[in-house]
Amino acid sequence: MPTFTALTTLPGKASAEALGEAMERLNPAPTGIGVFEIEDGSGLWEVGGYFTEAPDAAGLALLEALYGARPFTVSELPETDWVAEVRRELAPVQAGRFFVYGSHDADKVPEGALPLLIEAAMAFGTGHHGTTLGCLRALDRLAQEGLHARNAVDIGCGTAVLAMAAARLWPDPVFASDIDEIAVEVARANIRANGLDGRVTCVEAAGFDHPDLMAAAPFDLVFANILKGPLIALAPDMADALQPGGRAILSGILNEQADEVISHYARFGINLVSRDEIGEWTTLVLQKH
Repeated sequence: MPTFTALTTLPGKASAEALGEAMERLNPAPTGIGVFEIEDGSGLWEVGGYFTEAPDAAGLALLEALYGARPFTVSELPETDWVAEVRRELAPVQAGRFFVYGSHDADKVPEGALPLLIEAAMAFGTGHHGTTLGCLRALDRLAQEGLHARNAVDIGCGTAVLAMAAARLWPDPVFASDIDEIAVEVARANIRANGLDGRVTCVEAAGFDHPDLMAAAPFDLVFANILKGPLIALAPDMADALQPGGRAILSGILNEQADEVISHYARFGINLVSRDEIGEWTTLVLQKH
Protein backbone atom coordinates (compact mmCIF):
# COMPACT_ATOMS: atom_id res chain seq x y z
CA MET A 1 0.00 0.00 0.00
CA PRO A 2 1.53 3.37 -0.98
CA THR A 3 2.04 6.10 1.60
CA PHE A 4 2.00 9.80 0.76
CA THR A 5 3.17 12.64 2.99
CA ALA A 6 2.16 16.31 2.80
CA LEU A 7 4.37 18.67 4.86
CA THR A 8 4.37 22.40 5.44
CA THR A 9 5.58 24.97 7.96
CA LEU A 10 4.03 28.10 9.45
CA PRO A 11 4.63 30.36 12.44
CA GLY A 12 2.81 29.91 15.74
CA LYS A 13 1.51 26.94 17.72
CA ALA A 14 -2.16 27.93 17.57
CA SER A 15 -2.12 28.32 13.79
CA ALA A 16 -0.27 25.04 13.35
CA GLU A 17 -2.72 23.14 15.54
CA ALA A 18 -5.67 24.69 13.72
CA LEU A 19 -4.19 23.70 10.36
CA GLY A 20 -3.66 20.16 11.63
CA GLU A 21 -7.32 19.93 12.64
CA ALA A 22 -8.41 21.30 9.26
CA MET A 23 -6.32 18.70 7.42
CA GLU A 24 -8.36 15.96 9.08
CA ARG A 25 -11.36 17.10 7.01
CA LEU A 26 -9.62 16.62 3.65
CA ASN A 27 -10.90 14.07 1.16
CA PRO A 28 -9.18 11.64 0.88
CA ALA A 29 -8.66 11.83 4.62
CA PRO A 30 -5.20 11.43 6.14
CA THR A 31 -4.41 8.37 8.23
CA GLY A 32 -2.44 10.52 10.67
CA ILE A 33 -1.51 14.14 11.41
CA GLY A 34 1.57 15.46 13.18
CA VAL A 35 2.21 18.98 14.54
CA PHE A 36 5.74 19.71 15.80
CA GLU A 37 7.73 22.76 16.79
CA ILE A 38 10.96 23.14 14.81
CA GLU A 39 13.55 23.52 17.56
CA ASP A 40 15.88 25.95 15.81
CA GLY A 41 14.65 29.17 17.39
CA SER A 42 12.77 30.20 14.24
CA GLY A 43 9.32 30.01 15.82
CA LEU A 44 8.13 27.83 12.95
CA TRP A 45 5.99 24.72 13.34
CA GLU A 46 5.83 21.75 10.98
CA VAL A 47 2.47 20.23 10.10
CA GLY A 48 2.33 16.95 8.23
CA GLY A 49 -0.19 14.38 7.14
CA TYR A 50 0.07 10.75 6.02
CA PHE A 51 -2.22 9.46 3.27
CA THR A 52 -2.84 6.12 1.55
CA GLU A 53 -3.99 8.01 -1.57
CA ALA A 54 -2.49 11.09 -3.16
CA PRO A 55 -3.82 14.08 -1.19
CA ASP A 56 -6.08 16.62 -2.90
CA ALA A 57 -3.80 19.35 -4.29
CA ALA A 58 -6.58 21.94 -4.48
CA GLY A 59 -7.58 21.26 -0.87
CA LEU A 60 -3.99 21.65 0.32
CA ALA A 61 -3.60 24.92 -1.63
CA LEU A 62 -6.76 26.28 0.02
CA LEU A 63 -5.43 25.39 3.48
CA GLU A 64 -2.11 27.11 2.68
CA ALA A 65 -3.96 30.32 1.86
CA LEU A 66 -6.33 30.14 4.84
CA TYR A 67 -3.62 29.54 7.46
CA GLY A 68 -0.67 31.43 5.96
CA ALA A 69 1.40 28.27 5.52
CA ARG A 70 4.19 27.65 3.04
CA PRO A 71 3.32 25.47 0.04
CA PHE A 72 2.89 21.81 0.98
CA THR A 73 5.59 19.38 -0.11
CA VAL A 74 3.91 16.14 -1.21
CA SER A 75 5.99 12.96 -1.46
CA GLU A 76 5.27 9.29 -2.06
CA LEU A 77 7.22 7.04 0.28
CA PRO A 78 8.60 3.74 -1.00
CA GLU A 79 6.94 0.62 0.34
CA THR A 80 9.15 -0.83 3.06
CA ASP A 81 9.04 -3.96 5.16
CA TRP A 82 9.76 -2.08 8.39
CA VAL A 83 10.21 -5.16 10.56
CA ALA A 84 12.84 -6.49 8.13
CA GLU A 85 14.43 -3.04 7.98
CA VAL A 86 14.65 -2.78 11.76
CA ARG A 87 16.10 -6.27 11.98
CA ARG A 88 18.83 -5.31 9.51
CA GLU A 89 19.63 -2.13 11.45
CA LEU A 90 19.49 -3.64 14.94
CA ALA A 91 22.39 -6.03 14.84
CA PRO A 92 23.23 -7.85 18.09
CA VAL A 93 25.09 -5.79 20.69
CA GLN A 94 27.92 -7.03 22.89
CA ALA A 95 28.24 -5.04 26.14
CA GLY A 96 30.86 -6.66 28.31
CA ARG A 97 29.62 -10.21 28.85
CA PHE A 98 26.06 -9.27 27.88
CA PHE A 99 24.78 -10.12 24.41
CA VAL A 100 21.57 -8.30 23.43
CA TYR A 101 19.82 -9.78 20.41
CA GLY A 102 16.51 -10.31 18.63
CA SER A 103 15.00 -13.74 18.07
CA HIS A 104 16.12 -13.59 14.41
CA ASP A 105 19.73 -13.63 15.69
CA ALA A 106 19.32 -16.44 18.23
CA ASP A 107 21.93 -18.51 16.40
CA LYS A 108 24.58 -15.81 16.96
CA VAL A 109 24.72 -15.90 20.78
CA PRO A 110 28.39 -16.55 21.66
CA GLU A 111 29.28 -19.37 24.00
CA GLY A 112 29.70 -18.09 27.54
CA ALA A 113 27.82 -14.83 26.92
CA LEU A 114 24.98 -13.63 29.13
CA PRO A 115 22.07 -13.49 26.63
CA LEU A 116 19.32 -10.87 26.71
CA LEU A 117 16.52 -11.34 24.17
CA ILE A 118 14.79 -8.10 23.13
CA GLU A 119 12.63 -8.12 20.01
CA ALA A 120 13.57 -5.69 17.23
CA ALA A 121 10.25 -3.82 17.37
CA MET A 122 11.12 -2.62 20.89
CA ALA A 123 13.87 -0.26 19.76
CA PHE A 124 14.59 1.68 22.95
CA GLY A 125 16.31 -0.50 25.48
CA THR A 126 17.91 -2.91 23.04
CA GLY A 127 21.47 -1.88 23.88
CA HIS A 128 21.99 0.13 20.69
CA HIS A 129 21.41 3.45 22.43
CA GLY A 130 24.45 4.89 24.22
CA THR A 131 22.57 5.11 27.51
CA THR A 132 21.59 1.44 27.68
CA LEU A 133 24.97 0.32 26.39
CA GLY A 134 26.70 2.44 29.03
CA CYS A 135 24.58 0.97 31.83
CA LEU A 136 25.27 -2.60 30.72
CA ARG A 137 29.01 -1.96 30.53
CA ALA A 138 29.00 -0.33 33.97
CA LEU A 139 27.06 -3.24 35.44
CA ASP A 140 29.43 -5.82 33.97
CA ARG A 141 32.44 -3.86 35.26
CA LEU A 142 31.02 -3.70 38.80
CA ALA A 143 30.30 -7.42 38.74
CA GLN A 144 33.83 -8.17 37.50
CA GLU A 145 35.13 -6.06 40.40
CA GLY A 146 33.29 -8.30 42.86
CA LEU A 147 29.88 -6.67 43.34
CA HIS A 148 27.05 -9.08 44.20
CA ALA A 149 23.76 -7.19 44.28
CA ARG A 150 21.26 -9.07 46.41
CA ASN A 151 18.47 -6.51 46.12
CA ALA A 152 18.41 -4.57 42.84
CA VAL A 153 15.78 -2.41 41.16
CA ASP A 154 15.49 -0.86 37.69
CA ILE A 155 13.56 2.45 37.84
CA GLY A 156 12.00 3.54 34.54
CA CYS A 157 12.80 0.11 33.19
CA GLY A 158 11.44 0.33 29.61
CA THR A 159 12.16 -3.08 28.10
CA ALA A 160 13.58 -4.26 31.48
CA VAL A 161 16.89 -5.07 29.83
CA LEU A 162 18.88 -3.78 32.84
CA ALA A 163 16.78 -5.66 35.40
CA MET A 164 17.18 -8.83 33.34
CA ALA A 165 20.93 -8.25 33.08
CA ALA A 166 21.16 -8.18 36.88
CA ALA A 167 19.12 -11.39 37.03
CA ARG A 168 21.55 -13.03 34.59
CA LEU A 169 24.45 -12.18 36.89
CA TRP A 170 23.03 -13.12 40.29
CA PRO A 171 20.37 -15.54 41.57
CA ASP A 172 18.61 -12.97 43.76
CA PRO A 173 15.20 -11.48 42.81
CA VAL A 174 15.23 -8.16 40.93
CA PHE A 175 12.54 -5.47 40.85
CA ALA A 176 11.65 -3.15 37.97
CA SER A 177 9.21 -0.29 37.62
CA ASP A 178 7.94 2.03 34.91
CA ILE A 179 5.37 4.81 34.97
CA ASP A 180 3.97 3.72 31.59
CA GLU A 181 1.47 0.85 31.49
CA ILE A 182 2.53 -0.28 28.01
CA ALA A 183 6.20 -0.31 29.03
CA VAL A 184 5.30 -2.56 31.95
CA GLU A 185 3.51 -4.96 29.58
CA VAL A 186 6.53 -4.96 27.26
CA ALA A 187 8.87 -5.55 30.18
CA ARG A 188 6.82 -8.49 31.45
CA ALA A 189 6.74 -10.02 27.95
CA ASN A 190 10.54 -9.74 27.74
CA ILE A 191 10.93 -11.25 31.19
CA ARG A 192 8.86 -14.27 30.11
CA ALA A 193 10.73 -14.57 26.80
CA ASN A 194 14.03 -14.71 28.68
CA GLY A 195 12.81 -17.36 31.11
CA LEU A 196 13.08 -14.98 34.06
CA ASP A 197 9.53 -15.26 35.41
CA GLY A 198 9.72 -15.22 39.19
CA ARG A 199 13.19 -13.70 39.08
CA VAL A 200 12.26 -10.21 37.86
CA THR A 201 9.12 -8.51 39.19
CA CYS A 202 7.87 -5.50 37.21
CA VAL A 203 5.33 -3.03 38.61
CA GLU A 204 3.68 0.14 37.32
CA ALA A 205 4.93 3.02 39.45
CA ALA A 206 6.39 6.50 39.39
CA GLY A 207 9.91 5.97 40.68
CA PHE A 208 9.91 4.05 43.96
CA ASP A 209 6.26 4.83 44.72
CA HIS A 210 4.82 1.33 44.98
CA PRO A 211 4.11 -0.84 48.04
CA ASP A 212 6.23 -3.72 46.72
CA LEU A 213 9.24 -1.44 46.19
CA MET A 214 8.82 0.26 49.55
CA ALA A 215 8.68 -3.15 51.25
CA ALA A 216 11.80 -4.35 49.41
CA ALA A 217 13.91 -1.25 50.16
CA PRO A 218 16.67 -0.46 50.90
CA PHE A 219 18.33 -1.59 47.68
CA ASP A 220 22.01 -2.25 47.16
CA LEU A 221 21.85 -1.51 43.41
CA VAL A 222 19.55 0.93 41.58
CA PHE A 223 19.40 1.52 37.83
CA ALA A 224 17.79 4.71 36.54
CA ASN A 225 18.24 5.18 32.81
CA ILE A 226 15.81 8.07 32.34
CA LEU A 227 16.60 11.79 31.72
CA LYS A 228 18.30 14.58 33.64
CA GLY A 229 15.12 16.21 34.95
CA PRO A 230 13.53 13.03 36.33
CA LEU A 231 16.91 11.91 37.71
CA ILE A 232 17.31 15.13 39.69
CA ALA A 233 13.72 14.87 40.95
CA LEU A 234 14.41 11.25 41.98
CA ALA A 235 17.47 12.07 44.12
CA PRO A 236 15.72 12.45 47.54
CA ASP A 237 13.84 9.18 47.07
CA MET A 238 17.03 7.53 45.85
CA ALA A 239 18.79 8.60 49.04
CA ASP A 240 16.04 6.95 51.09
CA ALA A 241 15.82 3.79 48.96
CA LEU A 242 19.55 3.12 48.58
CA GLN A 243 21.30 1.35 51.44
CA PRO A 244 24.62 2.68 52.76
CA GLY A 245 27.34 1.50 50.40
CA GLY A 246 24.79 0.81 47.69
CA ARG A 247 25.46 1.76 44.08
CA ALA A 248 23.35 3.64 41.56
CA ILE A 249 23.89 3.39 37.81
CA LEU A 250 22.39 6.47 36.17
CA SER A 251 22.07 7.40 32.51
CA GLY A 252 19.90 9.29 30.04
CA ILE A 253 22.29 12.19 30.74
CA LEU A 254 23.82 14.32 28.00
CA ASN A 255 27.55 14.82 28.47
CA GLU A 256 27.15 18.51 29.30
CA GLN A 257 24.51 17.68 31.96
CA ALA A 258 26.63 15.17 33.90
CA ASP A 259 28.32 17.64 36.29
CA GLU A 260 24.94 19.01 37.38
CA VAL A 261 23.59 15.52 38.12
CA ILE A 262 26.78 14.57 40.01
CA SER A 263 26.64 17.74 42.09
CA HIS A 264 22.94 17.28 42.90
CA TYR A 265 23.31 13.68 44.05
CA ALA A 266 26.34 14.58 46.17
CA ARG A 267 24.05 16.79 48.28
CA PHE A 268 22.23 13.61 49.30
CA GLY A 269 25.41 11.69 50.13
CA ILE A 270 25.46 9.76 46.85
CA ASN A 271 28.85 10.39 45.31
CA LEU A 272 30.60 9.73 42.03
CA VAL A 273 32.54 6.49 41.54
CA SER A 274 32.99 6.58 37.75
CA ARG A 275 31.66 8.22 34.61
CA ASP A 276 31.76 7.02 31.02
CA GLU A 277 30.80 8.72 27.77
CA ILE A 278 29.40 6.96 24.70
CA GLY A 279 28.76 9.47 21.94
CA GLU A 280 26.76 12.35 23.43
CA TRP A 281 25.58 10.36 26.47
CA THR A 282 27.13 9.89 29.93
CA THR A 283 26.63 6.98 32.32
CA LEU A 284 27.38 7.55 36.00
CA VAL A 285 28.15 5.06 38.76
CA LEU A 286 27.49 6.56 42.19
CA GLN A 287 27.73 5.18 45.72
CA LYS A 288 25.91 6.14 48.90
CA HIS A 289 28.39 6.88 51.70
